[in-house]
Amino acid sequence: MSMSATVQAGAVPGPAKDHRTALRLGRRRHRVNLLVKLLCVLATVIGLLFLASILLTLIWRGIAGLSITVFTTNTLPPGSNGGLLNAIVGTLIQTALGTLIGTPIGLMVGTYLAEYGRHSPMANAVRFVSDVLLSAPSILIGLFIYQLCVEPFGGFSGIAGCLALAVIVIPIVVRTTEDMLQLIPPSLREAAVALGAPKWKMIVLICYRAAKDGIVTGVLLAVARIAGETAPLLFTSLGNLNWSLSLSQPMSSLPVTIYQYAGSAFDDWVQLAWVGALLITVGVLAVNVLARFALRGGR
Repeated sequence: MSMSATVQAGAVPGPAKDHRTALRLGRRRHRVNLLVKLLCVLATVIGLLFLASILLTLIWRGIAGLSITVFTTNTLPPGSNGGLLNAIVGTLIQTALGTLIGTPIGLMVGTYLAEYGRHSPMANAVRFVSDVLLSAPSILIGLFIYQLCVEPFGGFSGIAGCLALAVIVIPIVVRTTEDMLQLIPPSLREAAVALGAPKWKMIVLICYRAAKDGIVTGVLLAVARIAGETAPLLFTSLGNLNWSLSLSQPMSSLPVTIYQYAGSAFDDWVQLAWVGALLITVGVLAVNVLARFALRGGR
């Protein structure tokens, strides 16, 4: 009698109440999920718009100055119809040598952290230093190499620029190598060891092959980073208006040339700065595309 009176008074039984609560919570979750999805899509569109704006601006301002002279003539005084040959060659040399010096060191350090050191005090200290270098401003690295290689030897040089770029490469390769090796399932290592393979062979033949894509991606990120660095080169290789392939002498580079030309009052130098920026962007993009095709072909 009391239950009937309660139902007639408008009270909702337990199961029905739980069902309505579940529906209400489900609708709220759906609205929150839709809101977050819309925000993610909006952020993606905004990022793509900024990227497209930068690329279109580079193409529009840079392609107007592209000519055969850019690739066959050295940098010259304003109004002399100069090019960027020495800067292009200098950038290729310094970027290539910086990558060749820094990549093996970063690869070996990352391998030590992932395979040998793990959580030892030494590994933790190395990991901390690597993370500090990864976030350090590049101008500080340039000042470090200046004190280490430029001032004691009495002059700027291309090899000092290569060393500065190599120091930037090392922590990037260390981080990506360690992360990729840690993602490899322990069963792969155990299978190789069970077959009698020594640890070094297991790392080289099994782990490196499994982590190949990630490690190459890290190297490409490092190349993209150092290809456009200006501050370290200002304190090390400085720049050179003349043709020079000597690593013991100041060496020209596209980033430094862009820095000098972009703020110039001469229209031809400003135009060459846009051309140089376009060349760096296209060069980094081409390296990434070629590396991806090479990795796919090797499978």
